[in-house]
Amino acid sequence: MKDTRIVFMGTPDFAVASLEALVEAGYRIVAVVTQPDRPVGRKQVLTAPPVKEAALRHGLPVLQPEKIKESGALDELLAYQPELIVTAAYGQILPKRLLEAPRHGCINVHASLLPKYRGGAPIHKCIVEGEQESGVTIMYMVEALDAGDMLAKVRVPIEERDTVGTLHAKLAAAGARLLVDTLPELLAGRIEPVPQNHAEATFAPNIKREDERIDWRKTAVQIYNQVRGLNPWPVAFTTFDGKVWKIWWVEIVRQDGTVGEPGTIVERQADGLVIACGEGAVKITELQPEGKKRMSMRDYLQGAGAAIEIGTKVGSE
Repeated sequence: MKDTRIVFMGTPDFAVASLEALVEAGYRIVAVVTQPDRPVGRKQVLTAPPVKEAALRHGLPVLQPEKIKESGALDELLAYQPELIVTAAYGQILPKRLLEAPRHGCINVHASLLPKYRGGAPIHKCIVEGEQESGVTIMYMVEALDAGDMLAKVRVPIEERDTVGTLHAKLAAAGARLLVDTLPELLAGRIEPVPQNHAEATFAPNIKREDERIDWRKTAVQIYNQVRGLNPWPVAFTTFDGKVWKIWWVEIVRQDGTVGEPGTIVERQADGLVIACGEGAVKITELQPEGKKRMSMRDYLQGAGAAIEIGTKVGSE
């Protein structure tokens, strides 16, 4: 079964764990498909996707089509005669011709407990929504978004101080283990796929700029979950005195009650600023002022923020 011709498709760090697990388990990967190199950072340095770097380390052929649906790209991929396609956060919808080509089908390693959180940002979304558990689902791919029959699941608890970064690492590792545990049963034909209940489906689209803005009218708990659900990328933000503050961390000071107009600085402590929320209050303890490096609020208040006064507001621009 490990001689099965597998094409792996993935792009970011999350997918690397699954690719590495397949290689270490001795499966025959005939090609790796990933997104094209993209400019990254302020200097727009052309950078390879993490999956490409991992594939090259193992000497695997790499394909980087701009659009997998284009006939030339599709023909090049099908020339590898895949018997199974494994995807993990690839980033493109696969065309019907590709989905129907492998005799064992196309399967996807998705970072949620489907049918919840279909889409491109399930890890962010489950933390932002205050979930207490997440997980990974392996399912057959169909032409609809993350809607295929399920083959296997694993649950992963979300701890109170988990961020999207820490949960991402846990889910990547859990997904890789689940994949290598599932493949022998799948290839032997011993798994009965379970259809999703589409009526229970929820969605986690890619994060937009407006999703990053803190709305201080929300509760302290909601704001805490938003901050950790966007840490370390893309990072929640607010504004102060016409400048953007990226908010890296907050602590809940009070969960209920009203302590002031939302967004008002109600207390200045040595290690942070306490901000009134729609319900309760949070303390900003780590931030990145516009044009500066990430720093503790303690350091900021001892320097550029020394003149900040109680009663002024954040997020009013």
